[in-house]
Amino acid sequence: MPAPMPTLSVRNLRTWFHTRAGIVRAVDDVSFDVHPGEIVGLVGESGSGKSITGFSVLGLIDPPGRIDSGQVLFKGTDLATLSREQLRQLRGNRIAMVFQDPMMTLNPVFRIETQMVETIRSHERCSHKAAWARSRDALAAVGIPSPEERLKAYPHQLSGGMRQRVAIAIAILHKPDLIIADEPTTALDVTIQAQILAEMQKLCADTGTAMVWVSHDLAVIAGLADRVCVMYAGRIVESGPTDDILDRPRHPYTVGLIGSVPSNARTGPRLYQIPGMAPSPLSLPAGCAFHPRCGHATDRCRAEQPAIETDGARAYRCFHPRPGDDS
Repeated sequence: MPAPMPTLSVRNLRTWFHTRAGIVRAVDDVSFDVHPGEIVGLVGESGSGKSITGFSVLGLIDPPGRIDSGQVLFKGTDLATLSREQLRQLRGNRIAMVFQDPMMTLNPVFRIETQMVETIRSHERCSHKAAWARSRDALAAVGIPSPEERLKAYPHQLSGGMRQRVAIAIAILHKPDLIIADEPTTALDVTIQAQILAEMQKLCADTGTAMVWVSHDLAVIAGLADRVCVMYAGRIVESGPTDDILDRPRHPYTVGLIGSVPSNARTGPRLYQIPGMAPSPLSLPAGCAFHPRCGHATDRCRAEQPAIETDGARAYRCFHPRPGDDS
């Protein structure tokens, strides 16, 4: 049988910012797929291109940035070929995004009830009463107490964590085919975070919603994502099933990220940290962008950009990968 069509297929995406100082290669030759019901995690340090990748999928790149090349295919349709009105019909309906800052979703001058009900009724025929009930149930699903009362509130009357939960509730109102989540649980306490992660996993399993979860928190990704794409300097340097990546990382950067996570290991040794700083996307070093921080770098790493190597379900960009189980 032929493989099912991915809900989202990103192919050789390049999103560059053309500034007076030069070209900022924020996303450079990024490719990945997300299948129905699958959760793919994008991880990496700040500035690695994770959020810009998510914004590029929805066409939310403002000048001087633009998608210079590549494709973003949603159920086989290249989103770059759609009109502004066609994109508007998809956003918030079939494709939803949860921003890191909830005030990018919520309008401060309208009640939560108005914003949620209008979100539903702008995409489908539905009575106000039915839309209100769906809004109430969505708030309850993300752990908001007394949802009927919260519907009457304005955004400024809610805490930051509560506003973020409202933004997540709005994203799941239509049970979309694809959700792009840009570090949506960063401002939440661990109890509510666990509740929302469980709700997201249930949504994907029950409805076939595909999800891209952008995060720097490997602990969240470990418990949530089916596959992981590790980004560095605008490129995916390693990808594969979550358990494989976390248990047997191949790329030195992935090894460093995992080693930097605090754990319950014995006290005494200092926590590992990757030396140096991530390079500016305005002036990336020649060759492998990670070589100035890598203890395994050779002259070849400093001169050549590694191509993508595949090993079953795994892929990585490195001339000197960490040995796998078969080595």
